[in-house]
Amino acid sequence: MPGPDPSRRSERSRRAVLTAALDLLAETGYSDLTIEAIAARAGVGKQTIYRWWRGKGAVILDALVDAATVAGDIVLPDTGDLGADLRTVIRDTVAEFADPRLSATTRALTIETLADDELAEQVRDRLLRPQLAAIRLRLRAGQRAGQVRGDVDLDQVIELLFGPIYHRWLLRTGPLTDAYADGVVKLTMAAITPVTAPRQ
Repeated sequence: MPGPDPSRRSERSRRAVLTAALDLLAETGYSDLTIEAIAARAGVGKQTIYRWWRGKGAVILDALVDAATVAGDIVLPDTGDLGADLRTVIRDTVAEFADPRLSATTRALTIETLADDELAEQVRDRLLRPQLAAIRLRLRAGQRAGQVRGDVDLDQVIELLFGPIYHRWLLRTGPLTDAYADGVVKLTMAAITPVTAPRQ
């Protein structure tokens, strides 16, 4: 009779660690989260976590990516009205940055990426790029529909949308509100809408 499958046991342990990390993150916040606490909650040894991850930043990144994967592919709304669709997305983004719990995690991860190039690359490639790619697809659809000028750089449009939000959030220069989100979209649309098309 065959014994237990080590790969299945490892996958159960990995998922237990990721679940424990997210649960503890919600309970204690990032700054008070420790590898020891995650190991205890997951029922694994601390050395098991360090065998798979370099530190708690890497654990949280994997947990966030895993949660996003479970949620499914990122698809933006496409009502045919690009301005309205972008307002929905940017309002949601601003709300996430304004949420104290989510903001604390994002801020802590951002701080860690400043000192850890490998973690920064993983956050960019695994967490941010899928989201930005979805925005780019919606902008491309808007371009095909004549709502976005054909000569604009879509990657720069994405930066026009998200750069001001990140700047305001990072430096705490003002409130993150629906009105602010709508203003960012309005200014962006003014910059990218063809002159002959109606402004949105």
